Amino acid sequence: MNILRWEDIPLEQLTPLLTRQAIHGTNLTIGLFHLDKGCDLPEHKHIHEQICVLLEGRLRFRSQDREVILEAGSMLHFAPNEPHAVTALEDSIAMDVFGPVRDDWRSGDDAYIRESPK
Repeated sequence: MNILRWEDIPLEQLTPLLTRQAIHGTNLTIGLFHLDKGCDLPEHKHIHEQICVLLEGRLRFRSQDREVILEAGSMLHFAPNEPHAVTALEDSIAMDVFGPVRDDWRSGDDAYIRESPK
């Protein structure tokens, strides 16, 4: 058993409007994202199942032909390989849980986030 605190986890500046902290377990990854208003992540997909828990703010998610506005206290589930994109409608904090582990984050092979135009 390990006690972890977000304040001890390194902060990654992915774009001018997006930061991330990540904890990698044996079978899952948890990411804490700070998205400034206007942050826009392009459509992407990954092999990971994902649950997004919105802690603060409002986010617009797009998946294929569907659009959803997520508000603080709500959660959204994505199946593996489900394409999705997100725009921060206001300053937001989201905690995302992924299974299996996000090895692409550990290796830095997550250019779709780092190359976001906004």
